[in-house]
Amino acid sequence: MAVDSSGLDRIDSEILSILRDDARIPYQTLGDRVHLSANAAADRVRRLVRTGVIRSFTIEVDQGRLGRDLEAVIDVRAADVDRFRRGALTCPEVTRLAHVTGRTDFQVHVHVAGTAGLNALLQRFTTEFGAAETLTTVVLERAR
Repeated sequence: MAVDSSGLDRIDSEILSILRDDARIPYQTLGDRVHLSANAAADRVRRLVRTGVIRSFTIEVDQGRLGRDLEAVIDVRAADVDRFRRGALTCPEVTRLAHVTGRTDFQVHVHVAGTAGLNALLQRFTTEFGAAETLTTVVLERAR
C-alpha cells in the first residue's frame, strides 16, 4: 500500500476524512466504510492518536442556540501582543485565536449576540486588551 510523506496510507487518510465529519462513528461502521474489520479500524485510530496525528476528539457547538447568532472574523493589530492574547483567551465569544504573520498580529474568530454583541466585544478588544486596530469581516455562510 502506498504511503505518503507523512507516513499515512490511503486508508489512514480515509479514516481521518470520516472522523472529521463524525468523530463518534462506531468502529464497526468506520471499518465497513474503509473495508476493514472493526478491530483493525480501532487499531488504526489508536495508532493515529498515539503518533499525534489525531490530537483530540472535539465537539462543535451550535453557537446560535447559545444566543450567539453572529459569526465574524476579526483581524487585530495589537499594541501589546501578549496582553491581547491573554485578554482574548478570557472571552467566551472567541472560538479561535491565531497569531498570524502579515499586517496584523491575530486573526480572531468570534460568535456574538448580534451587532450589539460584536460592538461590545470590539470595544473590549481596544479598551481592555490593547488592540490598536481591527478589521472585522462578518461571516454570511459557512461552506465547511
